[in-house]
Amino acid sequence: MSELNAEQRVLNGQTWDDFCDALKETGQLVNADKAPDDAFNRAEGYRYLARMLRAGLESFLESGDSAFPQLRCPVHETIKMGADNPDNYYQSAPINPQYDYRISGTRGTVDYLGFGTVINRYSSGGGMKTDGFLDSRDMHMKEDGSLEIIVSQREQPGNWLPMGPETNAINVRQTFQDRRNEIRAEISIERIGAELERPEPLSPERLDKALQGAVQFVKNTTGLFEGWAEGFLPTTNQVAAADQGFCQAIGGDPNIYYFHSAWELADDEALVIDAPTIPDCQTWNFVLQNWWMESLDYRYHNIHFNKHTAAYEPDGSVRIIVAHQKPAHANWVETAGHRMGTLCWRWIGATEHPPVLARVVKFAEL
Repeated sequence: MSELNAEQRVLNGQTWDDFCDALKETGQLVNADKAPDDAFNRAEGYRYLARMLRAGLESFLESGDSAFPQLRCPVHETIKMGADNPDNYYQSAPINPQYDYRISGTRGTVDYLGFGTVINRYSSGGGMKTDGFLDSRDMHMKEDGSLEIIVSQREQPGNWLPMGPETNAINVRQTFQDRRNEIRAEISIERIGAELERPEPLSPERLDKALQGAVQFVKNTTGLFEGWAEGFLPTTNQVAAADQGFCQAIGGDPNIYYFHSAWELADDEALVIDAPTIPDCQTWNFVLQNWWMESLDYRYHNIHFNKHTAAYEPDGSVRIIVAHQKPAHANWVETAGHRMGTLCWRWIGATEHPPVLARVVKFAEL
């Protein structure tokens, strides 16, 4: 699209009209054939679209300049997607393999810190492929906890995070076991050589492309995860091992082994989840989600456990109870007003991935 054409589209309002028309069409995703059709889940679905729009506008319009990237938190308490992990602090930034970048800051004490360069094709429905990965445990840091990473296609001495010829983003995961006491890593990214430069002002072409990219992100990302939720239905009320290749293809952490399923409970039922064997691992994590694969509201409800927060059985196993009301058990996961949704179990940094068992019982039988 030429600059002149973009100017004409902005001047005559076509840019905005096309954006609004395409956004209206995304509403059909909430009415997918297998998606729940009650008013509660429909309302969450429309809220999900609004959240995806916020994420898309932040990514494409406000933070889409790879010449001047900034690490931002794209998934948090009120923007959720793809079985987000409440134990994580997510960060991302756009990058361009034609440039070299420097990440610097302080390590903090957060339990897990991982950096990945990716090909992010969510806006075109293509998922996400990891090109390079760097675990903080394999990095050199100074005695004061400060760190520096060079991100480039050409190998560098020290902490090097490789890019491929199609890399377009960097993702950072900080995973906490004890959020109250662990200190988050404070890091920033800069393009090497940009010290005396400034970003160009907003152009009609950039606006036109950003609005198109944002709405395509809403459409394709929502469709991707809604279709994934539909695929969990055959394993409802189980904790089933996921297709690990697919998990990696849509941006999963290479250090994580994922279990995904659907769940559905009547008012008088509970889901008993047992992990008979806890392998040697950095941590593990269980999260309850809604149909749209958003973690339930962990600001006000206890909807997840990890290696640090869970209570263990005398034999070292773990039992978690998902129920609408509080059971006489320490590891209660609240349904937060939901009767159905999706769930995720993660083994993080484990050398083996034992099965996790689940069964539905009457709450009165607990």
